[in-house]
Amino acid sequence: MNFQQLRYVRTAIQHNLNLTEVANRLSTSQSGVSKQIKELEAELKVDIFVRRGKRLTGLTKAGENAAQLIDKLLHQADNLKRLSEQFVQEDKGRLVVATTHNQANYVLPPVLLRFSERFPEVEIELRQGTPRYVVDLVLRGEADIGVATEAVDDYPELQTYPCFSWEHVVIVPPDHPLARAEHVSLADTARYPIITYNPEFSGRSQINEAYERAGIEPDIRLTAMDADVIKTYVRLGMGVGIVSQMAVSSGPGDSLMVLPGSNRFFQPSVTKIATLKGSLLRNYAYQLMEMLAPHLDAAVLAGVKRRPSQERAAPLLSFADRADLQAQRLSA
Repeated sequence: MNFQQLRYVRTAIQHNLNLTEVANRLSTSQSGVSKQIKELEAELKVDIFVRRGKRLTGLTKAGENAAQLIDKLLHQADNLKRLSEQFVQEDKGRLVVATTHNQANYVLPPVLLRFSERFPEVEIELRQGTPRYVVDLVLRGEADIGVATEAVDDYPELQTYPCFSWEHVVIVPPDHPLARAEHVSLADTARYPIITYNPEFSGRSQINEAYERAGIEPDIRLTAMDADVIKTYVRLGMGVGIVSQMAVSSGPGDSLMVLPGSNRFFQPSVTKIATLKGSLLRNYAYQLMEMLAPHLDAAVLAGVKRRPSQERAAPLLSFADRADLQAQRLSA
């Protein structure tokens, strides 16, 4: 038995038992993967996979139990490797951050700029996608840290930490009728087509809930993953936009207007950090987490300092109160 065989099994499970994908992922041959898995099964004297001819079609009962143990073994092997790197190359290495478009565009730039100045020998890789994509990468160990709003609290395998709260706002072109109104209600916005985020992105559930509570059915005319795309169509006059406050507070100045008080229409959302429970990260990863959420202590996260026994929870600041996240707006 060797770790390579265990990785083949885990990767096969992660990629829907498609050995071609496994071979491509691990830069080897399909026949080599199949052979190594069969050798592991022969050594264990149990079948891990159900087969139909040469194809893997599922896990046996023994295979389900083996998969859990293999995950734990490989997870601890990764921790051991990180522990070694922590002492040998303390401030040099690679950090993979999975995040959504909103966080990558409007939150992370000033933070990662400071991080790269502090750790110039750390290579950062951003992987952007849906909140579910972020969760999957962290769960599979392909990302060290996940940063998102939705979804990360729904998985017991993840440890999550709040960073800051934020709100949605309504945006319109300056010549729009709502821009001239003295007072605007949520019902007023529903008189026009709505342009906002896709259902799985950027706290969209808070937008839906606001209209549902008010008994209003909005005309959702167009949805997108990225606030910049939403703003493009709002400028064209296609409808009223609803975006995160970060997209207008910290983005480059443009011709769009935020309707005063529109943030009160929607419940606040919270940006969170997610890590895989039991993972030992490199020191610089904990430092990045502290930069994103200053109420966290990198030394406590790393386990080198005990959490105070009578620690009082620090109040969670809003995005508007986080001056360290406003650098992009100030330099725009």
